[in-house]
Amino acid sequence: MNLSEIAGKEIVNLVSGERLGVVGECDLIIDETTGKILALLIPKEKGFFGLKKEKSVLEVPWRSVKKIGNDMIIIEYDGVY
Repeated sequence: MNLSEIAGKEIVNLVSGERLGVVGECDLIIDETTGKILALLIPKEKGFFGLKKEKSVLEVPWRSVKKIGNDMIIIEYDGVY
């Protein structure tokens, strides 16, 4: 599978039912020797009523990816966001 084939797909967590982001907004950790994807880095801004947002990143191991469909990627991740 090419990166262009997963770009633009929504990432949805099966555990929480939450939409986490879109692959185009995420970074990937890739093994330089094999070219395999190791993890997704999903950015999220946290704030209280739009005040002082702090940015955090969720690192989801690629093994947590359960299904890649036409429109979305389903992950099973119970880590803290």
